[in-house]
Amino acid sequence: MTSFRIDRHEFSADEVKSWTKLDRRYTNWPVVYTLDNDKEIYVGESLNVAVRMRQHLDSPEKKRLRAVRVVFDDTFNKSVCLDLESYLIRLFAGDGKYSVLNRNEGITDADYFSRARYNETFKQIFDELFHQGAFTRTIPEIENSDLFKLSPFKALTTDQAIAIEDILEGLFNDLESGARSTIVIQGDPGTGKTVVAIYLMKLLQDIATTLPAEAVDSDSIFSEFFVEGYGELLKDFRVGLVVPQQSLRASIQKVFRKTPGLSSDMILTPFDVGLSEQKFDLLIVDETHRLNQRANQPSASQNARFTLINERLFDDDDVSHTQLDWIKTQSTHQIFLLDSAQSVRPADLPSSVQQDLVSAATKTQRHYKLSSQMRVRGGADYVDYVRQVLSPEPPEPQAFSKYEFRLFDDLEEMRDAIHARDQEVGLARMVAGYAWPWKSKKDPLAFDIEIDGCQFQWNRRATDWINSPGSIDEVGSIHTVQGYDLNYAGVIIGPDLRYNAQQQRLIFDRSHYFDTKGKENNPRLGLIYTDEDLLQFVCNIYAVLLTRGMLGTLVYVCDPELRQHLSTYVSSGDIRHLH
Repeated sequence: MTSFRIDRHEFSADEVKSWTKLDRRYTNWPVVYTLDNDKEIYVGESLNVAVRMRQHLDSPEKKRLRAVRVVFDDTFNKSVCLDLESYLIRLFAGDGKYSVLNRNEGITDADYFSRARYNETFKQIFDELFHQGAFTRTIPEIENSDLFKLSPFKALTTDQAIAIEDILEGLFNDLESGARSTIVIQGDPGTGKTVVAIYLMKLLQDIATTLPAEAVDSDSIFSEFFVEGYGELLKDFRVGLVVPQQSLRASIQKVFRKTPGLSSDMILTPFDVGLSEQKFDLLIVDETHRLNQRANQPSASQNARFTLINERLFDDDDVSHTQLDWIKTQSTHQIFLLDSAQSVRPADLPSSVQQDLVSAATKTQRHYKLSSQMRVRGGADYVDYVRQVLSPEPPEPQAFSKYEFRLFDDLEEMRDAIHARDQEVGLARMVAGYAWPWKSKKDPLAFDIEIDGCQFQWNRRATDWINSPGSIDEVGSIHTVQGYDLNYAGVIIGPDLRYNAQQQRLIFDRSHYFDTKGKENNPRLGLIYTDEDLLQFVCNIYAVLLTRGMLGTLVYVCDPELRQHLSTYVSSGDIRHLH
């Protein structure tokens, strides 16, 4: 039996006046409410919802809303309401039916008495709201969507919250003094670097546009920045989010189009930055390791633009200029999100340049490390373990009781397991190293990957592939999945990576590596990439692929000797079921 009740009303002054006669809890009880019209929604909590509605009716932004829902429960208290408010904000943002009008002063994730029991009530409240048409998708469908995963309405980990608070304090001090700044945030896969970037974009916009008279809950994490003075410092503040990867960039643009205060044109390529006539006050750069040094670009037009930008910004086309230099020149403040171990192509920013960036930020105390694992159920230990397995000094074998890390001798069995996982929890996909030519680009009927009677095509879409129709039957490349979460990843380690049992070392097989840009020498810089150089990039690629799965990673290895070597470190046997 449910303990809650959801009342629905027209959002009008006359309607609100009548509330005091309906139930004393409209004026003296902790409740959660929603205000919406056909396109927008606002979620709030209050101890006196009748008074709060009168305040909203005086707000130009809220006045255009038409309907109100009030969630009552005799067992609610302030902590429960803050938690339910945060829960609904996250789900509405991920569902996509409405644009969420809430500010981003800090989503609550505090523990309290009987929270687990209340979370069951929250799910029942969601089910009732879904039944009323407030949601269009189920919770699993929402949680598997990019709108949810890349939403600015996130409950931050402790290290994310500390980093953002420190960054804001430093930024506002710099804005008052006129100083420039460079900030570096490092973190392994799954520590939420992209979340921090998106969260900051929304938070800065909300601080800039919140009027001093608008109340901000003092329990909010960043409430101290929503007071007089901070918004003025952000007047005419020009900020952009640089995302080097095409697929991830398109997904974030979709989120920004649905988020009030943000717009898709805030998402930039490095070329957009270099060609901009106006300079930026702040540029936040996601996946900084994927910025380019001077190298042969994917198209002649991009090569021409590289030259044009260098000459425009530096009055020369010195080959030492990188896209990092463009960003520093075109902005007063920069925030770089970085994981050097995710560099996957020779054209990526050199490791020495990345290290110099970290060292400089450390000296100025503008260096932050994210460590809490948000993606992989196996935790940071699993991420470290995978990287060590693919290193010259592998670790002691380790098992992960809460994470399914499993090696298959039969690719058909792994494919079937991925299909089964997709039926159970969704977002289970096959991915692989670039060890096969992309025949289907020119011949849509051709198969790209053929192993032991199994035939696959590479991903047909370059953007938002994971959620595209038919993706369960395709294989995603590194350039399609880097930066994304899966529930389960089925990783095919191709013949580009082998193992020499006599020498006891991993080796790179150039003849089976088909990413042209992934093995191209750099005559402009006089760089010739040896097999040892490319081995590190290929190991980085497989480490990225092996850390996409939140619940588990299934592995098939083409090279027999490498399969035997990895069998020491990856378990095999019957597939464990989730339930």
